[in-house]
Amino acid sequence: MKIKLTSVFVDDQDKALRFYTEVLGFAKKADFSQGPFRWLTVGSPEEPDGTQLQLALNNNPAAKAYQHAIFQQGQPAAMFYTDDVKGDYERIKARGAQFTMPPSGVTGSTIAMLNDTCGNLIQLVQLTRY
Repeated sequence: MKIKLTSVFVDDQDKALRFYTEVLGFAKKADFSQGPFRWLTVGSPEEPDGTQLQLALNNNPAAKAYQHAIFQQGQPAAMFYTDDVKGDYERIKARGAQFTMPPSGVTGSTIAMLNDTCGNLIQLVQLTRY
């Protein structure tokens, strides 16, 4: 078994696509519509055939309540792993990202947290190498 797709809810798919590609540096993988439904995914250019992230329009009242609650609690909706959290922090910050936590050492890793501008907190993680 493999994980090939996961999702985050976003309040605006066009804004999310710009953020996840132009700010974070992901690549658009799929973008098609059928009626009011839009299937939109991005993925890491480092793993062209790797797991995709669906940027799902959050038009579900229950999902909106959940998204808002975890954001208010400071919980990330997604975590992205990196080999250089400080370098990615500087690169992404220079592209306009608003970080809620700069790179900080925690048990077993260094993490940073940012606002994706679409209703989510995203955590960057660099594992400590022993």
